[in-house]
Amino acid sequence: MKKVIKTIFLTTMALISGGVLGAAVMWKQKEKEIDSARRLSDKHLKMMHVLNQWLASQQVGADISKYFRENQYHTIAIYGMSYLGERLLAALRGTDIEVKYCIDKRAEKLSGTETVMSMEDELPKVDAIIVTAVYFFDEIEDELSEKVDCPIISLEDVVKRL
Repeated sequence: MKKVIKTIFLTTMALISGGVLGAAVMWKQKEKEIDSARRLSDKHLKMMHVLNQWLASQQVGADISKYFRENQYHTIAIYGMSYLGERLLAALRGTDIEVKYCIDKRAEKLSGTETVMSMEDELPKVDAIIVTAVYFFDEIEDELSEKVDCPIISLEDVVKRL
């Protein structure tokens, strides 16, 4: 009888321990998913704020190419060819600001009329590099500053000065 009670007790404890351990593992996984979703949301919110400020500036007559001329940035590179990078490239077409090349982690997957390079490539000299991946600007600036000798500017800062 003692043996049966001991077996039932040990089985019950193993089931409870397994349940608690399983719940803890699932909780940790959900925390990672929530954190990832929060970072993605924060990134897109920051991009939306930059786009909104840029559009508001354009609606009162601001021209982004004027910022580059005033700062003597005649040849630039654009880092990040997602939404903001595409908009900046389009905004500078037909102006006297030359986009020599673009930089993107997905360089091999991007195709188009622009030269898209990766961080592993030898980056040609430009007057400035404009980082459109505004949420990750600090990390990108650190990485780029080891490779280039020109100003590295966040598109967010450019838009604030329009």
